[in-house]
Amino acid sequence: MRRLFLRFFAAAALAAALGSGARAADEPITLNFVNADIEAVVKAVAEMTGRNFVLDPRVKGVINIISARPISRDLVYPTLLSALRLQGYAAVEADGITKIVPEADAKQNASPVIARPVAVGGDRLVTEVYALKNESAAQLVNVLRPLITPNNSIAAVPTGNALVITDYADNLRRIDRIIASLDVPPAGEPIVVPLRNASAIDLVQILTRLLAESAAAPGAAPDLQQRVSLVADPRSNSILVRAESPSRLARVRALIEQLDTPGRAGGNIFIIYLKNAEAAQVAQTLRALLAGGSEVPATANAPSLAPASTLNVSAVTTGAPAGAPAAPPQISASVGASVPAFTAGGATIQADTANNALIVMAPEPVYNNIRAVVEKLDIRRAQVYVEALIAEVSADVSGEFGIQWNILNPNAFKNNSTQVAGGTNFGTRGTGTNIIDAQANLTSLGQGLNFGIIRGTINIPGIGQITNLALLARALETDAKANILSTPNLLTLDNEQAKIIVAENVPFITGQYAQTGSTSTVTPFQTIERKDVGLILTVKPQITEGGSIRLGIYEEVSRVQDTTNAAGIITNKRSLESTVLVDDGQIVVLGGLIQDSFTDNANKIPYLGDVPVAGALFRYDTRQRTKTNLMVFLKPTIVRSGAATTSLTADRYDYIMGEQQHLKPAQRPLWPQPEVPTLPPRPAPQPATTPPAVSTPPGVSAPPGAAAPSAAQPK
Repeated sequence: MRRLFLRFFAAAALAAALGSGARAADEPITLNFVNADIEAVVKAVAEMTGRNFVLDPRVKGVINIISARPISRDLVYPTLLSALRLQGYAAVEADGITKIVPEADAKQNASPVIARPVAVGGDRLVTEVYALKNESAAQLVNVLRPLITPNNSIAAVPTGNALVITDYADNLRRIDRIIASLDVPPAGEPIVVPLRNASAIDLVQILTRLLAESAAAPGAAPDLQQRVSLVADPRSNSILVRAESPSRLARVRALIEQLDTPGRAGGNIFIIYLKNAEAAQVAQTLRALLAGGSEVPATANAPSLAPASTLNVSAVTTGAPAGAPAAPPQISASVGASVPAFTAGGATIQADTANNALIVMAPEPVYNNIRAVVEKLDIRRAQVYVEALIAEVSADVSGEFGIQWNILNPNAFKNNSTQVAGGTNFGTRGTGTNIIDAQANLTSLGQGLNFGIIRGTINIPGIGQITNLALLARALETDAKANILSTPNLLTLDNEQAKIIVAENVPFITGQYAQTGSTSTVTPFQTIERKDVGLILTVKPQITEGGSIRLGIYEEVSRVQDTTNAAGIITNKRSLESTVLVDDGQIVVLGGLIQDSFTDNANKIPYLGDVPVAGALFRYDTRQRTKTNLMVFLKPTIVRSGAATTSLTADRYDYIMGEQQHLKPAQRPLWPQPEVPTLPPRPAPQPATTPPAVSTPPGVSAPPGAAAPSAAQPK
């Protein structure tokens, strides 16, 4: 009954609204729908506006529309849409038909797709595409999503930097204004300030220091509105300025224009402080560039990494004549000469090695070109950390076995009668293996097992009294092994040679002279040359553009073998010199089998020494095998930052501290505890402090004490 009553009331209201159909098309209409069924209201609006409606079966309920005053016929349809929206329904217009569907499903229907700006209004469902120019579409989605009706959608298209929004037309008009206010160029767009007189690089350096001093106090949060970025463009002699605050940008620009004044007439003097490169080397490079010469003589060959001979030092070995003054030893050494000033290309350049700076006297245009070249050269060079493992393994195995005998009758020498005597005699005299040496002096026998048969002594005419040694059997086996392991580490700049020496400085006599003639006192002297004997490792790394490392290597392991030789000291030396290419952090091995020798000597009596078993009584065998193996393992690592250097240093520092703790003696009661020297605790690395308010351009040099800007990394 209630539904029939509502339908009847809606029909009555429709009849009252339409009258008899005789009203004019532009005559105002008074809408009064109280608890009217949606289907009846839609039918009444269709009669008023001439639109075609299609209702979804899920559209049910009643609506209330009350107008205190008559409204225009054009507002009837928008009024219906507003009423439907309050009930959770939406109208979708397509092909002359208006579909009334639940709001949650409306975005899936064919709603009109338009571009900015939105021309229609009201509560019509519209899909609009926003093509953004400045802001990111993905970031604006998070800002606009709360402003979209929950049942409608918003999506970002990253490829085209666009937004696709489906919502009511009135709401899209508001979103249009919001997007228009957000999608604007950023306030910090850089500007270019060309210079006519001053140098852009020098002016950026001055402004950077000035703005850094006027920045916020240390420890305070940086103010982005006060941040200013300055970059010099040497090619056009311009300064690129960027600031978030337009007023601060204008002040910096005015300051640049005030400083861009003509310089002094004629040549000007400038000082360029270097941070990484050496002033002497940069001056040599500029000399070669401006004068058209060559930095290195063309006839110079690539230097060898092998150590050169040391200087000869004259040493007097005997006293000088009485009253004669002692002559000091003559030692000559070459000292690297300083780079003199030079003039070329309209500029005069002098290297100041004490302050590591270049003094340039040149006109402004010439100085700007020189300064641009210096900035490219004065970059932080990478370092190479080389871990080396040198292993030398040697084995010397030898064996001796032999029997020697003599048949001597002591009575034969007493009676002067003729007797037959004989024996075997093996080995060189004086080596401790000969039986004749043993008869003359038993203490001359060498190491090993010595077994003999002695029967008194014999007095031989012309020789004297000797031991009557009838039989001497010797057996000796020697097994000598050595394992020398060294792990030197080197840290050097790119393309710079590094050397580590762990050796003894041994003197070698190179000449002798004894003065002769009419003088009564002879003053002989000797010339001595000292050489390092031990471990020598020389490495020269060069980093390539691909990140590989070219290593020039010289390695030497030597030791003193014999000091009793009359001709001088005998040394044993093994060395290698090579150039290899290895990747960063990879291990390369050099060396290999250096020596492997085998010696088999046999002294025997012909025929008798070859008899099986019994031939050992007439033979003396000596065998020796010597094998020496030297291997060198190298692992280069590129170090490009101070943090990497600190990490390597900390690792080695902690290792040494650990070794010292292991060597510390244990505490004993009632025993004095001496203090063992140990390394102090490693200090914590201090972070670099830079002014937060100013962005310093890369490659800008500053005098000592100024805020150091970041430098470009090589390779």
